[in-house]
Amino acid sequence: MKKLQIGQRLMWLWEMIRYNLKVIFAGKFIWFLSASIAFFILVMMINLFSGVSVSTSTIYKLILFPGLLLIFYPTVFGIQNDEDNRIIEILFGIPDYRYKVWMFRLLLIFLVVFLILLALAVFCSWALYPFTPVYMAYQLIYPVFFMGALAFFISTIVRNGIGTAVVMVLVGVFFLILGDIVRNSQWNIFLNPFKMPDDISETAWKSVIHDNRIILLVGIILTFLGGLMNLQRREKFI
Repeated sequence: MKKLQIGQRLMWLWEMIRYNLKVIFAGKFIWFLSASIAFFILVMMINLFSGVSVSTSTIYKLILFPGLLLIFYPTVFGIQNDEDNRIIEILFGIPDYRYKVWMFRLLLIFLVVFLILLALAVFCSWALYPFTPVYMAYQLIYPVFFMGALAFFISTIVRNGIGTAVVMVLVGVFFLILGDIVRNSQWNIFLNPFKMPDDISETAWKSVIHDNRIILLVGIILTFLGGLMNLQRREKFI
């Protein structure tokens, strides 16, 4: 009887995962996935044929942009997809259910994106330059997940996929410009941990990386919780 209950719960969990994956990654996600893979292949081929020396630093930059594309669609258009499919009325009809649903969905989004980043890292480690794929994917999730959580937070304010996409593009441009100003600082959102400057010691560089990751982790938590709190404003969504 107990095994039957465990089996039923696992089946229910699998059905819930499959349904939410269908909702999250339906529609245009295949185009973002295709674009990210195409960009990854293009940049990889350019590096190979141009004779540029391949290192963990170049591979980090090679995988970062596809990762941002992968997390862009599900976090930017998630709220709008719920509205278009008339799911959001159901979510707001059950007390606190929307928090559980979106927390579960974001965890699924992060998991799927991490697995794809890991797959790209494994391929690069095999085909381009030997390194530890898990550590590479781990370092990549900080900027990728931060931008994803920020996109979710902004989407709960704008409540429109196209509008959120425009804001996120502007935010991305701002972070890129800021990155040039604070290139080797802990405040650089897109800091490359594998590219240590010549004018800094290894100990100091490790400290910069540690502080940068702490800042991004706090940013992920705050924007994630901020997005969930914005979902309390039922009248703005229905």
